[in-house]
Amino acid sequence: MAKAKKTLTVTQIGSPIGRPKWQRATLVGLGLNKMHRSRELEDTPSVRGMINRVHHLVRVEEEA
Repeated sequence: MAKAKKTLTVTQIGSPIGRPKWQRATLVGLGLNKMHRSRELEDTPSVRGMINRVHHLVRVEEEA
């Protein structure tokens, strides 16, 4: 039986206006481009790294 993959719900809570370009690019890489939009992403080291780079602009909720 396959193990269920962990997912993260990432919600953008901060604006990229006035921030460095790399922060806006990281949000786009996470699939976020407008305030209060959410995405369900697989919990992988690369996604965690992207979240850590813009942790002040996103809210993360862990799911099973």
